[in-house]
Amino acid sequence: MSHETYDAIVIGGGHNGLVNAAYLARAGRRVLVLESRHCVGGAAVTEEVFPGFKFSVYSYVVSLLRPEIIRDLDLPGHGLHILPLESTITPLPNGDYLGMWGDADKTRRELVRHSPKDAEANIEFGRLMHHMAMAVRPILGMLPPDPTSLSPKELFAIARFGQHFRSLGEENFHALFKLMTMSSSDFLDEWFELEPLKATKSASGIIGTFLGPKSPGTAYVLLHHYMGEIDGAFRAWGFARGGTGAISEAIAGAARRFGAEIRTNAKVLQVIVKDGRAAGVALESGEEIAARVVVSGLDPNQTFCKLVDPREMPSDITDAIKRFKYRGSSGKVNLALSELPRFTCMEGKDARNAYLRGAISISPSIDYLERAYDDAKYGNFSRKPYMDVIIPSMIDPGMAPPGKHVMSCFVQYCPYHLNGGWNDAQREAFGDAVVDTLAAYAPNLKRAILHRQVITPVDIESAIGLTEGNIFQGELALHQLFFLRPLPEWAKYRTPIRSYYQCGAGTHPGGGIMGASGRLAAMQILKDWS
Repeated sequence: MSHETYDAIVIGGGHNGLVNAAYLARAGRRVLVLESRHCVGGAAVTEEVFPGFKFSVYSYVVSLLRPEIIRDLDLPGHGLHILPLESTITPLPNGDYLGMWGDADKTRRELVRHSPKDAEANIEFGRLMHHMAMAVRPILGMLPPDPTSLSPKELFAIARFGQHFRSLGEENFHALFKLMTMSSSDFLDEWFELEPLKATKSASGIIGTFLGPKSPGTAYVLLHHYMGEIDGAFRAWGFARGGTGAISEAIAGAARRFGAEIRTNAKVLQVIVKDGRAAGVALESGEEIAARVVVSGLDPNQTFCKLVDPREMPSDITDAIKRFKYRGSSGKVNLALSELPRFTCMEGKDARNAYLRGAISISPSIDYLERAYDDAKYGNFSRKPYMDVIIPSMIDPGMAPPGKHVMSCFVQYCPYHLNGGWNDAQREAFGDAVVDTLAAYAPNLKRAILHRQVITPVDIESAIGLTEGNIFQGELALHQLFFLRPLPEWAKYRTPIRSYYQCGAGTHPGGGIMGASGRLAAMQILKDWS
């Protein structure tokens, strides 16, 4: 083993691992980040997949990144610049469209065109979701209590948690209870009558889950995606200039400024355990590095079952971790285009193509989304999938050569466990289904495609190590939230091995480019050190 000893080694240079390293280094600790790939970022990376065309290969938009992290690490000072998405357009099969804009008055006028009743309801709905997000937001910055412990400190934390919800008042608590237990479809049925509106909103409840809009629990996932903000603007989504890799690079820059060391092409094979305590790591190269603390930014399966000798981990813990649900269900299709797609529904309605600086949602009805889920339930990819589409080069021209464009298509459903397994033919068939679905709304799309990258959950697992390709390192289901993520007794970022911690999105508060898991894990480590 190397004679050089670090205070902490962080395994995995995903954004949570980088946040964790930055906070530990900020506290004066000597930190080393080890990333197996050639670049940091994990799923938040930007790569030039085809000459001149840059893509946010996996993740693609940002909103959930915690404001305190942006502030504490001075990420704008390290190059972070988030550009807002200006709208969401949902093309409809009848040639019309539904538009929602950053301008509330413009959205109201658009909704009046379809349903005056829903135009009024949307204002009240927005207020309610704002209150609900404010109610849940403090939990995102809270170390989860241990419900299995009888220590006074933990019992007090649980009581404080309960008191927080009691303080919401009866009406808000009732609404939050509904959000935590209902399907997004049923919840939205109580508010709206317009199918494209309900479907487009409910799509936020199925992203990254193996659930349909009519599945209980998806209302919470909808709320999870409502908790974002950009520059203080609630429920705003944006695109990082330079792609999501620019977010990771900004965090890495902050970590380095605080003194952290980051090594790429450094794959960790095993955590070295001595006398029940993590003592360092062994690399694929054969090198061994000592550390007082080892922190895994990988998912629970990798952290508990792959990185440590099975004899060092209690069998009941590994058995429980193996029951943790991943069920990757999301795919991605990245397109390099010779020209902009022309959506028939917007012809003659937007001469400046401003709508292409926002998102295009293929979500015409709840039934459409549920049928897409039906395909996946029985082991197939969706023949007519839900898609969240953006054109990054319209927001940041540097993503493509002059006059050309890149298109990012996030797709549900694309199951990890496909009938017959994934192969090249199935991958291309999935890509064809995505392009065919989009071309029904933008007829010039097929001839505009110069290059195509198709990514399945199996590809995500192979490339960046996410088990079953789940973008949240585990489903955001009710039984896998807060002190149940990943296990009740190990939700405080510790593991059964002393000095071995976890900081990935498989811990509270979950997935998205949020950084909260990395920050909270650092707080727990520093607290234990003190």
